[in-house]
Formats: sequence, C-alpha cells, structure tokens
Amino acid sequence: MGFHTFDPARADQLEDPTRYAYLSVDELLALFDPESDDVVADLGSGTGFYTDDVAAATGTVYAVDVQPEMHDIYREKGLPDNVTPVTATAESLPIDDPLDAVVSTMTFHEFATPAAMDAIAEALVPGGCVALADWTHTGAGNAGPPLAERYAADDAVELCENAGITVHRAEDRRETFVLEGSR
Repeated sequence: MGFHTFDPARADQLEDPTRYAYLSVDELLALFDPESDDVVADLGSGTGFYTDDVAAATGTVYAVDVQPEMHDIYREKGLPDNVTPVTATAESLPIDDPLDAVVSTMTFHEFATPAAMDAIAEALVPGGCVALADWTHTGAGNAGPPLAERYAADDAVELCENAGITVHRAEDRRETFVLEGSR
C-alpha cells in the first residue's frame, strides 16, 4: 500500500465532531487507560482532534505528525499546555522520554510498516500500551480513505506481534478496527 497523508487544505474536516461516531473518547481512553502522569505519543495527530482528549487525561503528550502544516493549524486552534508538537515519521520518533503509551486514531494506514512498529515498540517502556483505531478494509468505505488503503485488525495484529507487542484485543467493526496491546 502506498503512503499518503491527509491534505492540510481539508484540515477543517478533522475537527468534525461526527468523527466520534467511529471512535468515542471513552473508547479511545479505554484502549490504554492513561494515568495522570503518563507520557504519550499520538501518531498522526493532525489538528489535535483526539490529541486534546488524550491530553485531558494524561501528563505529557507528544503530537507526532509528518506535516508541519498540521502543527501550525493545531497551534492556531490552541495547544493544551501539556502537548508538544513533533514533526517526524513513526519510523523515526525523536522523543527522548520513554513512552507509557502510543496511540493512533484513524492514521495507522499512513504508517503501517514493520519499521514503524519496531520503532514504536522500542520507544515504549516495558508494559507500555499501544492503542490503535483506524478505518478497516472490511468496511463499506463510506467514510475515511479508500478501501485499498486500509488494513484490517488482523493486519495490525501481525505487525504488532512481529515487533514484540502483545495484542490483548483486536476487532474489526462496521467501519473501523480497534487494537489494544502492550510491550
């Protein structure tokens, strides 16, 4: 599958609250059960739509995105005090802090490679959590990226397990999949 990113010219679509129909805040937080002092990386943070929810529940959040334009939009919107933007790929996380959790909401399809999963596993503390939610290739394709660019939960499980991440739960749903795991 080819790598692509979300067009920053359409970034306003990332702030649409109807996105919670596909993944609610409670669902996201339940995937990694954050503590108030945890250090978390949000991969593919975009405009911070879900990052803001993670920041409200934890200590430090690194908003990781490959597009500096997305960080600019997030700054204009208003970054929470505990969020630091990081321009990087998942394969090369330039974060010195050991991570208690890595989350990704609706962007796994943009970085799903063995190298990225190895980097994620390496950045996590022992027992650190992985929380993934993305569009599934078994969905109808009425929202999100084209079906050909999507992965299913089983694909994510394989990539995680090959990187040494133990998967505790993974399921395809109507349009999305969710996965929770730990190092």
